Amino acid sequence: MRKQGALAAGAAAVTVVLWASAFVAIRHVGADISAGALSLGRLLVGSVVLGIFVFMRPRRWPARADWKLLLACGLLWFGVYNLALNEAERHLDAGTTAMLVNVGPLLIALLAGLFLREGFPRRLVIGSLVAFGGVVVIGLSSSHGSAETWGVVLCLIAAAAYAIGVVSQKPLLARLPALEVTWLSCVIGAVACLPFGPALVREVGPSTVWWVVFLGAFPTAIAFTTWAYALARTTAGRMGATTYLVPPLAIFLGWLLLGESPAPLAYAGGVLCLVGVAISRYRARPAITMDRPDSKPLSKS
Repeated sequence: MRKQGALAAGAAAVTVVLWASAFVAIRHVGADISAGALSLGRLLVGSVVLGIFVFMRPRRWPARADWKLLLACGLLWFGVYNLALNEAERHLDAGTTAMLVNVGPLLIALLAGLFLREGFPRRLVIGSLVAFGGVVVIGLSSSHGSAETWGVVLCLIAAAAYAIGVVSQKPLLARLPALEVTWLSCVIGAVACLPFGPALVREVGPSTVWWVVFLGAFPTAIAFTTWAYALARTTAGRMGATTYLVPPLAIFLGWLLLGESPAPLAYAGGVLCLVGVAISRYRARPAITMDRPDSKPLSKS
C-alpha cells in the first residue's frame, strides 16, 4: 500500500507540472492560433498518442452504462474546458488564468461529497479553504493587475466543466483502466471540436505546430493519464486539492518564459496554496503504543 501511495503521489506530481506548463504554452501560442483550432489540434495529437498505447495492450471496452459518464467527461472536461481555457488566455495572462480555473477543486470537493458520497472530511474542507485563500491572494496580486470580465467568465466556465468532468470520471476508473478512460474521453472531445478543422488547417504553421504537438502529447496524453492513475487510488476531493499547486508553478514558468512577473504578494499566496494542499492530504498515523499485554510495570529500585 505504501508503494502504491508513492506511485499515486508521483503521478499527481507529473500532472501538476505538465498542467502548469500548459497554461504558459497556451498563452504563448494563443496569439497565433484561435481557441477552437488549438483545442482540436491538441486533442487530435493526444488521441493519437494515447491510442498507440491503448492498442498495444489488451483492452476492456466500456459497458453501455459507462458511455453516459464518458460523454460527460469527454464533452465537458476535454471539449468545453479546452475551448474556454484557450479563449480565456487570449484575455488573461497564464498565472491569472491558472488561479481562476483553480476554483475547480472546491467544486470537485462539493460535487464528490454530494454525488460520490466521499463526504466532507474536516481536513479536506480546511485545506481547500486555505489553498483557495492562497489563490485569491495570488489573484489580487496578478502580474497585470487587471482582468477582463469575459476572460474571468470563461475561466469560471472552464472550472465548472473541469469539476463535472472529474466527478464523472471517478466512477469509471473503478471499472476501466485509466489509460482507456483518458483515451476515449480525449477522442470524444476531439470529435466535438471537429468543426474547427478548417481553422486548424489555416492557422497552424511551422512555427506553431510543435507547440500543438507538445500540448497534445504532454499536458494532454501524459498528464491526463497520470491524473486518472492517481485519481483511481485516492478520492476526487484530495486529487482536486492537489491541483492548487498548479497556479504557483504557472506563475513561476510565466515569469521565467514569458516575462510575466508576479507581484511580491503572489509568493505569499503560493505558500498558502502549498499549506492548503498539505493539510488536505495529511493523514494522521495511528498511535504506536509501547505497552504489550504481557508487560509488567518495572519495580522501583
